[in-house]
Amino acid sequence: MGHEAYSCDILPCSGGHPEWHYECDIIIPLFKRWDMIIAFPPCTHLAVSGARWFKEKIEDGRQQAGIDLFRLFTYLECDKIAIENPIGIMSTLYRKPDQIIQPWQFGHGETKATCLWLKGLPLLTPTDIVSGRDQRIWRMAPGPERARMRSTTYSGIADAMADQWGGKTP
Repeated sequence: MGHEAYSCDILPCSGGHPEWHYECDIIIPLFKRWDMIIAFPPCTHLAVSGARWFKEKIEDGRQQAGIDLFRLFTYLECDKIAIENPIGIMSTLYRKPDQIIQPWQFGHGETKATCLWLKGLPLLTPTDIVSGRDQRIWRMAPGPERARMRSTTYSGIADAMADQWGGKTP
C-alpha cells in the first residue's frame, strides 16, 4: 500500500520478502522509531488452550518470559500499536482486549477467537462475513508444522489491518 513495512522474528521470513525482514530478537529493531507497530507475540505460554501446562510453565519461567515480551509492546513510545494474541491470561494480567475478532468475519470459514489490544487505532471492521464455522485450528493434529500453521495470520485479517490501519498513501 506504499508503506515501508518490516517483519521481525527469530525464524526466517515466511512471506517471500527477506529484504523486509529482521531475523533477530525483537529488541534490536525496537531501538528505531516506528510510525505503527502491529505485534504478534508468541502465545505458547499465554493462551488458555495451554492452561493444563501453566503450572510447569510458571515454575520454569516460560510463562513469565511470555508475559514480559507481551508487556514490552505496551511500554513502547509509539502512537499506534496493535497487539494480537488468542484468549489467554493477558486479559487478566494486563487488561481486557479492545476487540475480539474471528477469521469468518474476514473471509475465512473458520473459528479462532483473536484478541486485539489497541492504542491509537480503531476497531477492525469485518470485511467479508462467511457462513463457515470450522474449528480447523483447534482440531489440528500434532506434528512438526503444527505451531507454525496455528500461528499463521489469516490473509483476510492481515488485509483488513493494512487497509483500515495503514490506508493508502497519497
